[in-house]
Amino acid sequence: QVQLVESGGGLVQAGGSLRLSCAASGRTFSSCTMGWFRQAPGKEREVVAAIRSSGGTIYSKDSVKARFTISRDNAKNTVYLQMNSLRRGETAVYYCAADPGNKAAMNRRNYDYWGRGTQVTVSA
Repeated sequence: QVQLVESGGGLVQAGGSLRLSCAASGRTFSSCTMGWFRQAPGKEREVVAAIRSSGGTIYSKDSVKARFTISRDNAKNTVYLQMNSLRRGETAVYYCAADPGNKAAMNRRNYDYWGRGTQVTVSA
């Protein structure tokens, strides 16, 4: 089992920045691929970015590549998502997830453990 708790969400103006954190406990965090996902009202949950267990390989959705950065600190059992130049259309609940099997990182169905999410609201 892996328990995940997200934090760092909030209200930000368009063009602003937020840093999300996801603290993990339980099973060995350092061996899991970690992903950040988001779900806007009425839409499907989509992957934003993912990072392999060593941190050496990173995947990002095309629309966020130049603005969002995923990183991890295995010593602190934490994964981060730095979000810059946020857009109004990126208002959503942001979730982190863990995949102990290190399967295809950009497929949300490969993730076994999920946090409860943190709300990010981007205003005009």
